[in-house]
Amino acid sequence: MTAAHLRFSTEIVRRLGEELNPTLDKGVLELVKNAYDADATTCSVELQRTDQPGGSIIVKDNGDGMTAEQIADGWLVLGHSSKTSSEPTQLGRVPAGSKGLGRLAALRMGGTALLHTTPRCQAGSSHQLLIDWGEFDKAQIVDDFVLDIETASSPEPPAIGTEVVISNLHAGFGRVPVRRLARELVMLADPFADSPTGFKPQLLAPEYEDLELLVRNRYFNDAEFHLHANILDDGCAKATVSDWRGAVLYEAEHGQLARAKGHPPYRCPPTMFDLWVFILNQDTFSTRRSTIRDVREWLAEFGGVHLYHNDLRVTPYGNPGDDWLAMNLRRAQSPEERPSTNTSIGRITVFDRDDILVQKTDRSGFIENEAFTQLRTFATDSLDWMANRRLRDAEARRSQARATAPKRRSTAKRRVEDAIAAAPEDGREAIRQAFDSYESSRDREVSVLQREVQLYRTLSTAGITAATFAHESNANPFKAISRSLSAIERRAREHVGDEYDELFKRPIEGIRRIMGGLSVLSTATLNLLDHEKRRPERIDLHDLINSVLETYGPFLAGRDIKVVSKLAPGNPFLRAQRAAIESILTNLLNNSMTAFEDAGVKQRVIEIATEINQDHWLLSVSDNGSGIRGISKSDIWLPGRTTRKHGTGLGLTIVRDATKDLGGSIRATETGELGGAVIAIELPIIGA
Repeated sequence: MTAAHLRFSTEIVRRLGEELNPTLDKGVLELVKNAYDADATTCSVELQRTDQPGGSIIVKDNGDGMTAEQIADGWLVLGHSSKTSSEPTQLGRVPAGSKGLGRLAALRMGGTALLHTTPRCQAGSSHQLLIDWGEFDKAQIVDDFVLDIETASSPEPPAIGTEVVISNLHAGFGRVPVRRLARELVMLADPFADSPTGFKPQLLAPEYEDLELLVRNRYFNDAEFHLHANILDDGCAKATVSDWRGAVLYEAEHGQLARAKGHPPYRCPPTMFDLWVFILNQDTFSTRRSTIRDVREWLAEFGGVHLYHNDLRVTPYGNPGDDWLAMNLRRAQSPEERPSTNTSIGRITVFDRDDILVQKTDRSGFIENEAFTQLRTFATDSLDWMANRRLRDAEARRSQARATAPKRRSTAKRRVEDAIAAAPEDGREAIRQAFDSYESSRDREVSVLQREVQLYRTLSTAGITAATFAHESNANPFKAISRSLSAIERRAREHVGDEYDELFKRPIEGIRRIMGGLSVLSTATLNLLDHEKRRPERIDLHDLINSVLETYGPFLAGRDIKVVSKLAPGNPFLRAQRAAIESILTNLLNNSMTAFEDAGVKQRVIEIATEINQDHWLLSVSDNGSGIRGISKSDIWLPGRTTRKHGTGLGLTIVRDATKDLGGSIRATETGELGGAVIAIELPIIGA
């Protein structure tokens, strides 16, 4: 029999109150990680009557076990661990053990903790230790609490490994925490692939076998896209995206992934990032082996990106509700071609032999040092790159569809006319009339759809306009403020008389100027949404420019923006929807105002110039802002692509599409004569 004591470091004293009340999953996982460090290949967790206080938890593994000396000098030295990540285990694992605080928290979940272990190096002997926490609480000092490690020999060698029994639990655990524990055990050793460690913990609770079944049903082959990215030893990264057949669609080297200026290497350990993205619709799954319902249930339980550090999962990354890569927020800001936690599943595996990433003391994730920040940056860079490439393909498909649609329609019409001409003469006229009626109905339908498209563009423009002015207006009731200001002015004149001009006139007039600028928000929004503007009509282009500038005038003046208008002689006009031209001009003004804000320009100038070249009208909008920086010129037209932190990335997309619908063309210059960007559009006109 060996006498031993619990031994505390000063750190455990500081952390005692925080650590000694773990949740079921946190406490049990600490004991399971001890089994992992002991080179166990199996570890079972059995719950006995845990739905109420007084139950017990049994954690049993087939690892290396412990000698009496290892128990006394290691397992009981709480607040310290002899395990270091620089010394791999016999199976090549990097130990997960840290300071032993989590183990103490787990052992104190019950009234007693019983340890039974048989070391591999002493197969004929086993050791047992009972910790009665009631007796410990009675002790005045730690040295008063003596623990007896009992050693027994047996002619029949007992099974190698360790068993920990925590009895007389202080609290009961319902279905929700037990289900959470089951999920954590399933996810602990990377169930998405054959674990390189060979470690598979399991929960002995038959009512939760449904979770085990869910994770066994792998649907990776049914994913529409598979992103595979990795950081090499030198910090450089590369990535590929494959389709569901395994064909590589896109490839990227480090310079295409890293968004930081100069593309420096990522300053974090070697990492591998895999993400499987699903398109959850019937058309996609018509060629798949699984059903949408099965995949939805699977993703609801295990979706998101999970983080594995040296082969073991680190919580809370990827837990339900933990969107640590902000995938859902990015999808909300730019919904096209981006995955969410509900449509994708992935893992990031970090090979960190030098403990560059540091877990928090309570094991709830990593301390957000530079290495962790760089790891997250790498993951978001990879997601952004994939979304951008997919978006480019989607834009190409739309452009091709727009270009080929008229040709297909013309070809189809000729075929119908040829068929009518070949029909018997007595029925030919009736067929022709029926076709003409159909064509007329189709044209009306197209007209309705075009108006709908313009409505949505206008709504987007109104939203962009509102977002641009939101911080100015802050939804203030303009009329109430105006009335209050008039009352202040009247009373001030009554009370101070001749001193009014000196004391109050200037600030009151300043408030009125600001109110005039803020009123543009409601005026511009209502003007843009006027349904009459979505009807085709004659548009006098220069008159429309002056009208828009008049509407924006108070706001532009309030921001100290000087507008220089250089309109060509003449009165160019075309037949179009007024809303389409207004959307173009309004979004170009918004674009310039945003450039001023980002560049911090004080003397702000926007120049609007037009030219007339026979039957074409050229409009250019330039400014002295920051120009096109941080994004390629081809990417500025893509929806959702923006360098502004809270930008929408939709303004220039609307300008481009509206221009093309009007039969025009558009181009951009990064830096013009004024120093900022120049956006120029060219439209065919009827006359000037």
